[in-house]
Amino acid sequence: MNNEQEQFYRKLKNLLNDTSSWPSEYIFKLIFKSNPENIEKLKLIFHEPKTIFTQKTSKNKKYTSVSIKIIAQNSDFIIDKYKIVGNQIENVILL
Repeated sequence: MNNEQEQFYRKLKNLLNDTSSWPSEYIFKLIFKSNPENIEKLKLIFHEPKTIFTQKTSKNKKYTSVSIKIIAQNSDFIIDKYKIVGNQIENVILL
């Protein structure tokens, strides 16, 4: 991980800790090229109970957007999930 990414995650952690009480509901929003394997990877990454997946495919079916609602125990949990997704899904956009 480069220095820019480390700074981003450090700022995100501070923001999450300043604005949330734990455990807390959190929604991950992701966009990537449509590929059924990516959905399966996400289901393995986010296998926690009460996880809710919502997905939409673009009009031309080239891209898929996914929202994943979870109950996070702390900010480290959220950051760890973002890192795992970034490492396992090619060209994913994390919103």
